[in-house]
Amino acid sequence: METWRVIAGVLIAIGGVILVLLAMAQTRDRKGATNSSVALAGTISLTIVVLLCVLSLTVLPGPVVWVIVAAVGVVNTVLLLTS
Repeated sequence: METWRVIAGVLIAIGGVILVLLAMAQTRDRKGATNSSVALAGTISLTIVVLLCVLSLTVLPGPVVWVIVAAVGVVNTVLLLTS
């Protein structure tokens, strides 16, 4: 496996964990949110992050992978600054 793919996958995973936690926190802060809705938001978010990691490590071309890494970074920055 190519080194750049592993680095990109790790960056997506680290940023993805932060996004999962932010999604769960924002769901919890909604009025009338239940524990099951928070768990569902976490499960969906984690599934998307795992899918992105697997695709970046296997089939996606390099430029697409780095666009995903940049997008995860931008979304994390925006959500962390606005929350």
